[in-house]
Amino acid sequence: MSDIIRHILVYIDGTEHAVTAAHYAVCLAKTLHADLSALFVVNTQALGTLVKSRIFLEDEEMEYRNELNADAERYLHHVKTIGQAKSMDIRLISESGSVSGEIKKCVKENNIDLLIIGELSRIQSRHDQFYDETERAMRSVPCSVLIVKDEDRVWEMYDRLL
Repeated sequence: MSDIIRHILVYIDGTEHAVTAAHYAVCLAKTLHADLSALFVVNTQALGTLVKSRIFLEDEEMEYRNELNADAERYLHHVKTIGQAKSMDIRLISESGSVSGEIKKCVKENNIDLLIIGELSRIQSRHDQFYDETERAMRSVPCSVLIVKDEDRVWEMYDRLL
């Protein structure tokens, strides 16, 4: 195990960028002999806002929450499969709440040395700039953050990894 990076956390949000980040995280963790965890956060803060804004009725909110929980399970299972293909054990973590708050909490509670996230989405407006939860987490966690880009290169690295 590396003395510098002992525990890596990859944030999974259901996007292709997050899946690419998971592949990169497996490559890096295996190379460094570091522990790897994957976190999916069901954004209940956003769901509450949709109910308060009367965009969702409470029944619809519960149905949507169940769908998000199923998504979390499916994406985390996919990440586990990515790790197993390269003989890596990945600790899977599913939380509910504010995305930035849960990422920050997970980093602190698990003594994470490095947070890995997928490429951030393009900012369309000032509103997006201030309310992107992943970016907010990136700026507030107490550890270093690695943003994964260049999907083709990541796939090549992953394919070459023994």
